Amino acid sequence: MNIPEDLQYTREHEWLGKDGRIGITDYAQEALGDVVYVELPEVGRVLKPGDIFGVVESVKSASDLYSPTGGTVIRVNPALADHPELVNQDPYGSGWIMELAEPAGGDLMDAAAYRRQVGA
Repeated sequence: MNIPEDLQYTREHEWLGKDGRIGITDYAQEALGDVVYVELPEVGRVLKPGDIFGVVESVKSASDLYSPTGGTVIRVNPALADHPELVNQDPYGSGWIMELAEPAGGDLMDAAAYRRQVGA
């Protein structure tokens, strides 16, 4: 299981990068199975920490996506519309979901704390 040191994590298995990008963790994509659809938030939407901003659907189930922090959605990953499998293939790279401007707040963990949470 890949848990990069330079990201922050939520108990709901989302990650936040220093650049404001957000996605789901390797642990989450593995648990979901093959991702077949990602509902993306609207650009310009203002989120508070913990707000539901979308849904990821897999062959197994559908899961809400929770914003790890507050901020305004400035970009979504357009590649996910045609290639939702990128979430499985590269959850910390080309499988990112959205980007927030000036992310702030939230109950975030570092990589060590997230490893303890998932038993890695």
